[in-house]
Amino acid sequence: MPYQTLFRKLAWPFLGTLLVIGIILSLTSGPMKLSGWQSLLTVWDGVFHTELSRLSDYEKVVIWDLRWPRTLLALFIGALLAICGAVTQGLFRNPLADPGIIGVSSGAGLGAALAIVIFPVSFSVFATPVAAFVGGLVTSLLVYRLAQSSQGNTSVLILLLAGVAVAAFTGAVIGFMTFIANDQALRDLTLWGMGSLNGATPFMLWLSALCCLCLLVFYQYCAKALNALLLGEAEAAHLGIDTERLKRQLIIATAIGIGIAVSASGIIGFISLVVPHLIRMTLGPDHQRLLPLSAITGAALLLLADVAARVWLAPAELPVGLVTALIGAPFFVFLLLQQRQRLSTL
Repeated sequence: MPYQTLFRKLAWPFLGTLLVIGIILSLTSGPMKLSGWQSLLTVWDGVFHTELSRLSDYEKVVIWDLRWPRTLLALFIGALLAICGAVTQGLFRNPLADPGIIGVSSGAGLGAALAIVIFPVSFSVFATPVAAFVGGLVTSLLVYRLAQSSQGNTSVLILLLAGVAVAAFTGAVIGFMTFIANDQALRDLTLWGMGSLNGATPFMLWLSALCCLCLLVFYQYCAKALNALLLGEAEAAHLGIDTERLKRQLIIATAIGIGIAVSASGIIGFISLVVPHLIRMTLGPDHQRLLPLSAITGAALLLLADVAARVWLAPAELPVGLVTALIGAPFFVFLLLQQRQRLSTL
């Protein structure tokens, strides 16, 4: 108990410092090494129209037009993935739950694959994010509809099974699209499926920022209801919570958040699984604390993963999804072993 109290006191300053370090590294890391302080001054100059930075015009372009938008996108996407993962785990009362189980990621991947293969290159740049978002939302609604009984109740087990079935179907269609794609479409499809933060356009930045802010406010509003849901659906209903409405709202909100994240950056795995579980292990399951801390941690972790992707094989750049998979896969195995040990002691 004393350790958990200490963690709670140090969580905000520690995670805030980690986030600042991630931002500085994101601005300064890459084939061109730049001063951290001067890079921050360049961002200040761009926002407030001052002239404090001593970097050359070319270096300022690298910071302001390339690295700063990418940093912002990593912040928003990392936070989005983490809070959606935290809500999914709370909704299903399972630390191994992931937003992908309700079909969002697979549906978004299908939409992106169709846009990349069918549309010409000049148009697919704009069509891919839209198609990914629509695909994620449609498959999530389909999975939710399949899980609903005639009485309007939603079975979590049927929801999970429906998500697996939809993911298998969309995987088969994506495989077919990969088979018939030309060389350029095949390369774009492969890179998009591994995740990247190169698509930091002003539209995607504003969209992801607005979605992240709205979902964080909405999820925080639902935090007490999520805490009650951890006790079980029957117990939550006795406390006056409309569990069916709550599940429906959270599933649709999560579909929107993950759909926008996937449409902006491709499929980046394990952030939504690892981050909420880490916060829950150290600070407890209270969603009022879990959600904002997950947002900060997810943003910092994706920033650091993107930095590693840029410097690991510099001047070449790894897809950031590969880096998060290298981090997340061993942690997922650790969770499985932990779950097995817990079940063996029952």
